[in-house]
Amino acid sequence: MSKLEIKNLKAKIGDKEILKGLDLALEEGKVHVIMGPNGAGKSTLSKAIVGHYDINVTDGKIIFKGKDITNEEPEIRALEGLFLSFQHPVEIPGVNNAYFLRTAVNAKRRYEGKEELNAAEFLREMREIAKEIGLKPELLNRSLNVGFSGGEKKRNEVLQMMMLKPDVIILDEIDSGLDIDALKDVSKGINKLRDGKRSFLIITHYSRILDYVKPDYIHILMDGKVVKTAGPELVEKLEKEGYSSFEEK
Repeated sequence: MSKLEIKNLKAKIGDKEILKGLDLALEEGKVHVIMGPNGAGKSTLSKAIVGHYDINVTDGKIIFKGKDITNEEPEIRALEGLFLSFQHPVEIPGVNNAYFLRTAVNAKRRYEGKEELNAAEFLREMREIAKEIGLKPELLNRSLNVGFSGGEKKRNEVLQMMMLKPDVIILDEIDSGLDIDALKDVSKGINKLRDGKRSFLIITHYSRILDYVKPDYIHILMDGKVVKTAGPELVEKLEKEGYSSFEEK
């Protein structure tokens, strides 16, 4: 059963077509990994799924939990259970990290018809998760991502992911720029949310995160299309032969 299905997706940034009829289905409870050369359309795909304003979808459909969300507002997609960890998390001066996250968590709970978390409940859960993934407690009360190191920003993205508990999690190069300790902490957060129902789409250039997060499927994305899908063994072929072996003939 597919949690998210993308059919013949075509998308532009400005006047340039990036996605050129892409098909992809994320199975429920599985970890899917997308790899591909620079400029193939990996980040464009992630942004198209969540409705980022930079992306102009010109054709195709995005089906999430059986509903067509191709033209849905980004806020509704997030409330429905889509989550994107950005490749370069933005700094937002003046917006308290913990306050921002509590607002997001309670907005999602209201949308789902659940009772909001009070301040004590929220802080207890947030601090427990922050400790588990190695995020310094003092960063929780700082402005969102302001002055954070690369590893701290990525840990903070994982904190948001673990607090929001989305249904489909898209991680755009969550492993880029991380030292080994940060990579282990980020992977720990991902693995903790693997429950057999939640689906993951991990976009990466490197196989090292796959030593800690075991994937179910590898997809090779080239020139705006998925050209090959297979199991984890595909990574070994990729490392031996490079992307040229997957070019469409």
